[in-house]
Amino acid sequence: MQVLRQLPKVTDTKLLVGAATADDAAVYRIDAKRALVQTVDFFTPIVDDPFLYGQIAAANSLSDVYAMGGRPLTAMNLVGMPTDLVPPKVIHDILRGGAVKTKEAHCLLVGGHSIRNPEPIYGLAVTGLVSPRRMITNANARAGDLLVLTKPLGTGIVTTGIKRGVSSSRLARKTINIMRELNTPGAELAELGYVRGGTDITGYGLLGHLSSMCIASGVGAEVHTRNLPVIDPEVFDLVAQNCYPGGSRDNLEWANEFTVWNGTPDAQKKILADAQTSGGLLLCVPPRHLTVVLRLLNRYRTPCASVIGRIMRARKPRISVLP
Repeated sequence: MQVLRQLPKVTDTKLLVGAATADDAAVYRIDAKRALVQTVDFFTPIVDDPFLYGQIAAANSLSDVYAMGGRPLTAMNLVGMPTDLVPPKVIHDILRGGAVKTKEAHCLLVGGHSIRNPEPIYGLAVTGLVSPRRMITNANARAGDLLVLTKPLGTGIVTTGIKRGVSSSRLARKTINIMRELNTPGAELAELGYVRGGTDITGYGLLGHLSSMCIASGVGAEVHTRNLPVIDPEVFDLVAQNCYPGGSRDNLEWANEFTVWNGTPDAQKKILADAQTSGGLLLCVPPRHLTVVLRLLNRYRTPCASVIGRIMRARKPRISVLP
């Protein structure tokens, strides 16, 4: 973000969403009814199985389009591999995993680019389509909106546990299945006009992404830990063993600058700041639409549909964490 702030500002009126609001993707208006959604994402392996890694990385990349209320149209592979260390079959399995997810998203995989890299990286550049009048953005949160989360938290903690060999196989399977699930409901919720504000939860953790939304919308928020969905109680055991990734530690230090904790236990703080991979949607739902939104999420069988707090009027974009 510090680097982006130093780049020249784009003022073209066709650019409906750019870097200024820290949104999940850029939106470029084609005409009154259509706009392009463009995003790119990739990361190093977080699981050992190359096929599952490909699925998770693709789901994570596609999520940014859904988080804007769009539908993916085309995707291109981004691959960096140490070809002297990674055999062709492993690379093939990674790409096969990505191809399975793009097909599930009804998105055409149309090519890509590969380079030699000291460590493996994989992801997608994705282009989607959204209505300019129905898109979801960071800047559309309104006081009184209820915050609904569609995937439980803790993936950063669990994947760190997988790398250290301390996460149980049961927890690993459960977490992988959550990470490779698409955030498809975002598109339908936007098209029906039920949700206008929202984001997805990835590397900056729930508090980091919620803070960006509060800043862009000029609001505050409150989060209730009693309603906070966590992948599994074992996540708290991993936190007690100091199994916590470095990126999440950075997130927590940053969150201290804009969060009022109100006596929140340390374990809950760490989960709220945990860097997620392919996390869920955080939706700002007007109360009058809550019932139908929860019904739709249930129809999509999202991992959870938890009301975790609300958007508040505030002079400063502060987040208050409450029991």
